[in-house]
Amino acid sequence: MRYNLGSLLFLLIFFVTLLNAEDFNFTPHANLTSPYVKEPVVLSIDLNQTNHNIVLFFNFDLKPSSEYIFKRIDSKETDNYHNTKAHYLYLVYPMKSGKIELHFNLIKRVTNDESIAYSFSGDRDNTKTLETCNTQISLPPLTLYVKPLPPKTLLVGDFTLSYDLGKTHAKAYEPIPFQVILKGNGYPPLLKSLISSSQVFTLFNEKPTIHSSYSKEGTYSKITYFMALSSEQSFTLPAINIKAFNPKKEQSYLLKIPSTHFDIEKVNTKTLIDNIDNPPPYTTDWNQLISLLGYLVVFGAGFTTGWLFKWKHRKKVAKSHPLVSKIDMCKERKILLQLLIAHNPIMFQEIIQQLESDLYNKESYSLKLLKEKAKEKLL
Repeated sequence: MRYNLGSLLFLLIFFVTLLNAEDFNFTPHANLTSPYVKEPVVLSIDLNQTNHNIVLFFNFDLKPSSEYIFKRIDSKETDNYHNTKAHYLYLVYPMKSGKIELHFNLIKRVTNDESIAYSFSGDRDNTKTLETCNTQISLPPLTLYVKPLPPKTLLVGDFTLSYDLGKTHAKAYEPIPFQVILKGNGYPPLLKSLISSSQVFTLFNEKPTIHSSYSKEGTYSKITYFMALSSEQSFTLPAINIKAFNPKKEQSYLLKIPSTHFDIEKVNTKTLIDNIDNPPPYTTDWNQLISLLGYLVVFGAGFTTGWLFKWKHRKKVAKSHPLVSKIDMCKERKILLQLLIAHNPIMFQEIIQQLESDLYNKESYSLKLLKEKAKEKLL
């Protein structure tokens, strides 16, 4: 009994497969079967109708996977009468070494001439839906055997590197623009960071700009990294070496930015603040305390002697700190930043961070309000 059921199941699967095979044929082709990790594989897919008694349409794509990424770069579909043909072209990038399988998602849509005629019988204001019988088709995966990259490889492809340093001499805390361009054919050269953090200088990063185009030759990319450096003292930026691998030549190579020394001119604090207390520092007025104590004594005695002293309201005169006038004279955020850093970077830490965010991270803070907050720190 088990043998009969098994035979019937096998015949049913064979019959369904045969029906699908009679309707169309499926031809995948990859230009590489043993690529390196992140090496582009050009994958072509051809679907051709073989059963000309039906009206046939295809909905096709690759299935997403963590083992590879893909980009469709070309698509040609000809819906000829009972003779549908489809050609798809993909770039596939394997993301891990070893054996991986490319899986496909295909829905076969079958209809007839009557349904086609009915869908076209309405006018443009009364569109009629085309009714189709949709079937999910199981297709065999395409297997790739992916080779690993050399250790510490960061880029895969044929790339060049160029860079531009605006200057190597600057004042303390003045931002020094630094631009790096990576371009060429291969897996898009998008790196998390080009420069490591340092205690010697401050690094400011902007989001890189990415321009990519796709073709049978692979992916051509141009990625521009925008950065800025600042420091209070002279420093040397270490050399930058980016290890890349060209899978076509099967060779590793280095993209280099040489070590660069930056001369930083320190801020002369004497030009920012003087040593003269003008107006003089505050002094304590004891008259108010004596008057208050006298009033409490008289009040405690039952108002026997009345008011001996009257409450004297002190007119508080705001006396400016010597830095206030300097803050008021700052007409630009950069000048205010240098002034506060030179005077007391710990006291003005919050305001300094807001100024840097405004200057380098495209956040917006009112210069007037920042100056007021700085003066409040001095009270």
